Amino acid sequence: MDELTQRLSDAQPVEVGGPKPTLEELHTRLTDIGTVFVKFTETRGGTDLGIRLDQDATELGAADFGQGTGTVHVEGTLILNDDPVRCIADIDLATLKGTGRLVVVEMSEAAG
Repeated sequence: MDELTQRLSDAQPVEVGGPKPTLEELHTRLTDIGTVFVKFTETRGGTDLGIRLDQDATELGAADFGQGTGTVHVEGTLILNDDPVRCIADIDLATLKGTGRLVVVEMSEAAG
């Protein structure tokens, strides 16, 4: 397992990443695009990962995008430095910050 993958396997602070980290962009990515960016902020310069959402595991029921309140639970897969991983994160809509971690998975699961 890669050293970065190992470090990100512990729960730690994350925030919405990507080119436009706004509430509106997050909503669009969750509901229409199917990918989100999660930025692990405790690495040097931050590690911004594009996550292909697992729609069955992602939960939006506690979120009110109109009011910008509540939380979303996102899960999805990617390959990080040759390691197939699942990103699991809970994001507070008011701050676009939360906690997240990576879990190493089988290659077939990461491939979707």
